[in-house]
Amino acid sequence: MKQTTLAGSFTLKGKGLHTGLEITATFNPAPVNHGYKFQRIDLEDKPVINALAENVVNTTRGTVLGTNDVTVSTVEHALAALYALGIDNCLIEINASELPILDGSSIEYVKKIKETGFVEQDKDKDFYIVRKKIEVKDPETGSKLIMLPDDGFCVNSFIEFDSKYIPNQSATLDDINDFEKEIAPARTFVFVREVQALRKAGLIKGGDLDNAIVIYERELSQPELDELADELNVPRQNAKELGYLNHRAIAFPNEPARHKLLDIIGDMSLIGKPIQGRIIATKPGHGINNKLSRLIRKELRLHEVQPPIYDPMEEPIMDINRIRELLPHRYPFLMVDKIIKMTENYIVGVKNVTTNEPFFTGHFPQEPVMPGVLQVEAMAQTGGLLVLSTLDEPEKYSTYFMKIDDVKFRQKVVPGDTIIFRVELSSEIRRGIATMRGLAFIGDKVVSEANFTAQIIKNK
Repeated sequence: MKQTTLAGSFTLKGKGLHTGLEITATFNPAPVNHGYKFQRIDLEDKPVINALAENVVNTTRGTVLGTNDVTVSTVEHALAALYALGIDNCLIEINASELPILDGSSIEYVKKIKETGFVEQDKDKDFYIVRKKIEVKDPETGSKLIMLPDDGFCVNSFIEFDSKYIPNQSATLDDINDFEKEIAPARTFVFVREVQALRKAGLIKGGDLDNAIVIYERELSQPELDELADELNVPRQNAKELGYLNHRAIAFPNEPARHKLLDIIGDMSLIGKPIQGRIIATKPGHGINNKLSRLIRKELRLHEVQPPIYDPMEEPIMDINRIRELLPHRYPFLMVDKIIKMTENYIVGVKNVTTNEPFFTGHFPQEPVMPGVLQVEAMAQTGGLLVLSTLDEPEKYSTYFMKIDDVKFRQKVVPGDTIIFRVELSSEIRRGIATMRGLAFIGDKVVSEANFTAQIIKNK
């Protein structure tokens, strides 16, 4: 799958939930690997904030991103829409410190994205693939998020409140394509008992019955409720009539649980990659959501890229016979056993290291170790197969490596190891010259890495 961006720009206007200001937000196309970024065009230097988990500075009643004392808040609804509709790269220009709340959901963002359309870009999507159980907890709140392997992106949300109106609710999204219909229209919600405290804290200045579900589940005195109604500029109501205070009917019986699921998607977009996995959330909130996304971001920064998935039973893209047709190398210098994945931008090769390798005879025979130079050679051969695959008649050409830089060896490779090589083009091939980045994995660990420059030459 290719990365995507918007086919054009679109603008949405509305008031900010917390500031009450009239805000304009413009969503623009962006280049490959740009991700989501916010630009404060109301400030002198027009600073840009990367929408990444490590840049979250506050999670009180919304997700707040910040860099160098510049912030933007209430980003989760817009990000959820971009993520769910498969938009990878977008620059969002805003003229205030938060996005407009609109109707308190993601639906207006979804409508504009679909109206504008999207375009594919010349770069593959880089998924974060969940391979094992990941769990975060908050003992104080009882919140818990679990991430599990799955074939797609799925979310289960379970909420619990001390309220007879929403004591327990759940929502499920098994197919991201259902987001527009099942999740996007779900609005944010607040309890009447919370409103006064939030307003005293300087929040929800722009909140009203048009952009939030207001739940009145604990009886106040008539004067107290009247005072609150006047503050919010809404009609007064009988203090004995409990229930939902809204101009619009509830969209779903479990609308609060669906909105919490929406928030999860928006907060998980801050990983910076589309996710392949299932999230099971119990009593989710922006704080615990960010805890999980930060944990994954830490892992991604540590490993640079995820180790490729290798299934020995899966049919290879190239077997050893096809590799021998393309590469001039022969025993004992042919270092790639098979190719298991190949796209326009990267290739994944496999080398099974056995005790019968001829180089073990003279390279620490009492404790055999695969020479680092041969690991680099195997990476280079894998990269050569990627480069040759771009030609119409690859059998008539060879790749000769001109330069190898930034070589690092991190762990021994010994008999019995299976090395997975992932080699990616660093830039477009120009005039027969290719630059590549190679990583060698054993399991989840990088054992060696290098940068390559190679030249394509026609065989004589």
